[in-house]
Amino acid sequence: MQRAERLLDMIQSLRRRRRPVTAETLASELDVSVRTVYRDIGALVRQGVPVRGEAGIGYVLDAGFDLPPLMLSPDEIEAVLVGMRWLSERADPVLARAAEDVVSKVAAVLPPHLRPILLDGALFAASYPGDVPADQVDVAAVRAAIRNGRKLSIEYSDESGHATQRMIWPIGMTFYERVRIVIAWCELRQAFRHFRTDRMTGLVALEERYPARRADLFRRWQKEEERAKEEWERCKREGGQMQPRGEGGSAQPRMTAPASSLARPEATSASAAG
Repeated sequence: MQRAERLLDMIQSLRRRRRPVTAETLASELDVSVRTVYRDIGALVRQGVPVRGEAGIGYVLDAGFDLPPLMLSPDEIEAVLVGMRWLSERADPVLARAAEDVVSKVAAVLPPHLRPILLDGALFAASYPGDVPADQVDVAAVRAAIRNGRKLSIEYSDESGHATQRMIWPIGMTFYERVRIVIAWCELRQAFRHFRTDRMTGLVALEERYPARRADLFRRWQKEEERAKEEWERCKREGGQMQPRGEGGSAQPRMTAPASSLARPEATSASAAG
């Protein structure tokens, strides 16, 4: 590996982390000696890269430092290409169009010898024409509510066709092959629930913010999912069966679907019925 490429890889490694990383860790990632890491860190500092830290403690890259897009490696270009092609097949129309715009903007700043990797790339994402449930609401409004921490009033129909009115606090969205799931706190159930966007039959985006930080809610949801997964694994080991968390929010015996409601969005009551 040439030194210039190694220095870029080091910057990328530092940029991925929020906490100081030791020279030993960097040396292992870059397959070089610790002495080489010390020399490279010194070279970056002399070139004006805002790296802070010292030997034996660790190094951190100050926030705000960035590299121009034309510094993308071939692997990074292909990652952008596959990711954007995947989104263009599975996202809502606004996000799919944004994915196409990203490819165009990246292509505009790439040097000529790298541009064919993006524009004529041979890596693709599978498409499912006619097999993806259609959304009846503006999913872009859902994504905006997630970003801005605002409540949504939705009309929701479960897999049996039963309709309910919900006030939810959306905190995230998961993209599956054929469906999209909104992760939210449901005021009606007073618990976290998962809602398929194609089963939302009505949506009103409110100006009212929900009274909690999205990051805090997301961490709470993650902990609940981890506990549910552990409970499901325990039940499997003991030969028992457990009902997934659904409308009632409690675990009951005699059901075989996973406890984690995101594990099978088509099959669990938490994701299908909300």
